[in-house]
Amino acid sequence: MASQETTDDLDALLQALPTEIVERLRSFANRSDLLEVVMDLGRRPEARFTHGEEELLDREVGEAEIAYVIDHIGVFGDDNRAGIERTLHRISAIRNRSGKVVGLTCRIGRAVFGTIDIIREIVESGQSILILGRPGIGKTTMLREVARVLADDLGKRVIVVDTSNEIAGDGDIPHPGIGDARRMQVRTPTEQHAVMIEAVENHMPEVIVIDEIGTELEAAAARTIAERGVQLVGTAHGNTLDNLMLNPTLSDLVGGIQTVTLGDEEARRRGTQKTVLERKAPPTFDVLVEIVERDRVIVHRNVAETVDAILRGHMVPPESRWRDENGEVHAATKYDYRISETAADNPAFLPLEPTIGYGAFSRGRAGGRPERGLRPLPGGQRNARSLPGERLSGERYEPADGSDPRRQLEAALSSDGAAVDRPIGASRPVSAALRNQRPMSVFAFGVSRKRLEQSVRELGVPVAVARELDEADAVVTLRNYYKRKPAALREAESNGVPIYVLKTNTVLQMENMLASLFDLEADPQEAALRETAEAIGLVQGSGRPMELGPQNAYVRRLQHQMAERNNLMSRSRGAEPNRRVELLPDDGPAWR
Repeated sequence: MASQETTDDLDALLQALPTEIVERLRSFANRSDLLEVVMDLGRRPEARFTHGEEELLDREVGEAEIAYVIDHIGVFGDDNRAGIERTLHRISAIRNRSGKVVGLTCRIGRAVFGTIDIIREIVESGQSILILGRPGIGKTTMLREVARVLADDLGKRVIVVDTSNEIAGDGDIPHPGIGDARRMQVRTPTEQHAVMIEAVENHMPEVIVIDEIGTELEAAAARTIAERGVQLVGTAHGNTLDNLMLNPTLSDLVGGIQTVTLGDEEARRRGTQKTVLERKAPPTFDVLVEIVERDRVIVHRNVAETVDAILRGHMVPPESRWRDENGEVHAATKYDYRISETAADNPAFLPLEPTIGYGAFSRGRAGGRPERGLRPLPGGQRNARSLPGERLSGERYEPADGSDPRRQLEAALSSDGAAVDRPIGASRPVSAALRNQRPMSVFAFGVSRKRLEQSVRELGVPVAVARELDEADAVVTLRNYYKRKPAALREAESNGVPIYVLKTNTVLQMENMLASLFDLEADPQEAALRETAEAIGLVQGSGRPMELGPQNAYVRRLQHQMAERNNLMSRSRGAEPNRRVELLPDDGPAWR
């Protein structure tokens, strides 16, 4: 693993600062951790380090000190930023109402070589990358290194659109930190979108690098560039993907969000309300990188898939990457990733809730605790279906006659019957596969391979999606294909290969099928409703009241409705989070 090298040209900035401040700064042993020097008129100057702040003088800053700095740096632009020629330092001004400079923020610019090792293979893949993170976390530093690696190591034609000269430094000659990449300066920030288009039309780049995409015009220009087949690497205002989705100005970078009204039949099929949110267009950027810390990032490898999942009340676990003390890069799937926006404030993310399970099902372990992650709220999977032969609490469910409340539970959980049919032509090979610790190979015939792979990832089951039928231990197909019995399915059936039949080509159907194969524990909502069905039978048989386990408000409402359909009284008792439903045998209206 290559070590990181840092070039900061700190001496050039110190020459532009008053002598007293420079002497105080030179007394610090940790100058490599210096972030900014702040000088405000009438206040004591301070130095900001990665670990905190230090006062530089015992007296207040006067007009003479501010004038000294202004005389030793470049000219301020329309964005109130200036620089020092052939360095990466940025000096930002604070002005009073008459335009006079009364404060300065001198940010140290550093070229850190090797900082993109943590995402290097993504950069080299040619995919467009959007980098997010809080101010000062290192977005521009990473962007600068991306430009250098693509230009020098990969030999690509790279154009840097540099609005405030922060990427390639001040002056007409770019800083060596961008390597052989070319730099186009922007006269005023309001013209950045025009310079972006000009770069593509006039200079035939293979890669465009942009810092701080912040307006609707710039977002539209970025989409135009991406649609012309040019790799785009940029940064935007926002910390996380869901921040960007809720930003009406920049949401187009991830495809945009629109409200869609579904027909009655489609709404019933999806199990949602008629008005839903959907992605409006393909995302401008293929990959999104959230910088959490300087050596830790979160990578969303497929922005389109992740945005679609969030809008449908699911979560595609992103990839967490970090660099350890020895410089080695590690990666792992982050099942406990949480969106930063709260469900109460944002209807777009209402179906999501952090929990200790992930996907619609979770594999049990010692103590019955599932793995950590995210799952949909009860309202997000109203069309979750019971699985034939599914094990719950160690017992197999056996259907009873039509009056049994379990039948009504099945109707409540499923609008059109079971999600999958049992294997045709052979018994299930699941147990043998698990005993041998060998991934089960499944061939998708007429079924979306991408959705099947997504279902496997979300449930974490040992399944490999086969590319050839000859390699498969089982086949997954749709009902209409199985009815037609093409030659491939007839051959598989004659060879004793199990065939699993889905009704529709959806991720939910595939997750239900995989959960049935591996006997995964059902979603807690379904377990609560099964408890209700069993309790209804006991109350009807014994005539004695019975309390159910504590549940949230949505599940309690479902339990009240089930009791009412079975002519039982019900009431909620206790205080949150231990509020629960009690079933009563007497006739009369139900209490809530």
